[in-house]
Amino acid sequence: TRSFYSGHLPLSNLYESFMFLSWSSCIIHIIIVVRGQDTWWLGAITAPSAMLTHGFATLGLPDKMQQSAMLVPALQSHWLMMHVSMILLSYATLLCGSLASIAFLVITSRINREILLSADNSFLRFFPPNLNWYLYDQEKKDFKSTFCFPFTNYRKWKLTIQLDNWSYRAIGLGFSLLTIGILSGAVWANEAWGSYWSWDPKETWALITWTIFAIYLHTRINRGWQGEKPAIVASIGFFVVWSCYLGVDLLGI
Repeated sequence: TRSFYSGHLPLSNLYESFMFLSWSSCIIHIIIVVRGQDTWWLGAITAPSAMLTHGFATLGLPDKMQQSAMLVPALQSHWLMMHVSMILLSYATLLCGSLASIAFLVITSRINREILLSADNSFLRFFPPNLNWYLYDQEKKDFKSTFCFPFTNYRKWKLTIQLDNWSYRAIGLGFSLLTIGILSGAVWANEAWGSYWSWDPKETWALITWTIFAIYLHTRINRGWQGEKPAIVASIGFFVVWSCYLGVDLLGI
């Protein structure tokens, strides 16, 4: 309806971009559920994200910012629509992947704490300290052994593997969309102002976001890292995305 009355895609202000981001999170969840199995836990990540985004846009933004307006001539470009849509799709995908990494870190830390506490009161106390830590490390690695892990911990470790895998897939897709969005934005900027890159705050933060997730993918693909180290990088990316998306407009970062 907004698109019909305004004569352009509803991506012209912060409110409309929030709505698009919320719907993108829902669509990503639907696609993953339809194509995959054992993805019930994704709803615990995507559903709160979509609801909080929608709620902030509806209740947190003033009414004046929620009104649609006509675009100035410089913004009436197909390159701009492609740029904004790709950027918002990439934000939704990257945020979902980053949240999966944060969930991975939370669950992993709880498992490690449970193993350490159980080791203090188990047969490990009969062994020398160095051997204790070796056996503790073996408990973490050999998580399929029911002797080392209770069944509940095995299920948690299985969930962390799924979280790590889906985080990698989501961030890989989001990084590709972000790259397309930045390139299309550069083409639009050159078309409108005669310059591909001007180092304004929005462009700088977009480049920082791209760099953070490029580091994540580099550690996964070239270094072969898995688990906690790349998850920490992805968790940093979560806050960088929000800084790029909201910090420039609302906080003046």
